[in-house]
Amino acid sequence: MNRTKRSSRRRLPPIRSGEIIDYKNISLLRRFMSEQGKILSRRINRLTSKQQRLMTVAIKRARILALSPFLNNES
Repeated sequence: MNRTKRSSRRRLPPIRSGEIIDYKNISLLRRFMSEQGKILSRRINRLTSKQQRLMTVAIKRARILALSPFLNNES
């Protein structure tokens, strides 16, 4: 069998303990959005389900308040 070797080193959590998920924290929100402005999946983000829900709500609020774009179609 051809198994890939996994790293035994523990990955750092994507959100530090002091960071608060808020719609005003655009630099944090952009880390969890694709270049096109789409919300990345939980599997890619490595967030917990609660963090992913909070992140989704914060991104949607930022979009409604025009703090971040709905879609970025510039190629």
